[in-house]
Amino acid sequence: MKIVKWEQLPPEMQTEKVRRYYDILAKKKVGLFFKRTFDLIVSLIALIVLSPVYLILAIAIKIDSKGPVFYRQERVTQYGKRFRIHKFRTMVQNADKGSQVTVNNDSRITRVGKVIRNCRLDEIAQLIDVIQGTVTLVGVRPESPKFVAAYTDEMMATLLLPAGVTSLASIYYKDEAKLLDGVEDTDKVYIEKILPEKMYYNLKGIEQFSFWGDIKVMFMTVFAVLGKEYKGEHEEVVQEKEEIEV
Repeated sequence: MKIVKWEQLPPEMQTEKVRRYYDILAKKKVGLFFKRTFDLIVSLIALIVLSPVYLILAIAIKIDSKGPVFYRQERVTQYGKRFRIHKFRTMVQNADKGSQVTVNNDSRITRVGKVIRNCRLDEIAQLIDVIQGTVTLVGVRPESPKFVAAYTDEMMATLLLPAGVTSLASIYYKDEAKLLDGVEDTDKVYIEKILPEKMYYNLKGIEQFSFWGDIKVMFMTVFAVLGKEYKGEHEEVVQEKEEIEV
């Protein structure tokens, strides 16, 4: 995994806010090399081991509802490049014509889709993206162009590395859909409230990037899927503030 020269970055990324994070990553070439090597080895092994699961999910999805096995929505990755993500389809066909944010008990989710989402199995299809190099195992979750368009100058720094399958933000906000229950304009609330909070951890992850830090996040992800609850620093600060005010 390489970092291009500063002059080769898209113009919208060549800002003072991004430069700080760029300089940090430019000094971690060895860690980035091992990151890509690890991505390839783990993804290839996992793809082989999970191939029976892929087959079972594919059959279940096709039997349950009309439409393709994979959900291929356009997302944004390193340097603002667009790609079509691989996820096992959990919603009815053409569900993305509505809001691009999913809420809890979303009527667009299929019966099989609910099971897949509860077990986080829709995400394992992204191993294909990791092998292709558009996604890394640990990194900022890939957003749709609509949400990337709302990024601040500092948030653009998250595009210095490929988008990721998991991250601290995705662990702390694994029940993100529940936060949007009953919200009328989910996209607006996501952009104004949830996205900035997630970016707090995303930017911190880039600032403190290390190969071993990625390994830690992967183990945290496994435990989170198994039911362990993690509370982030941002959440703790908000809770302490509320207790003081009370």
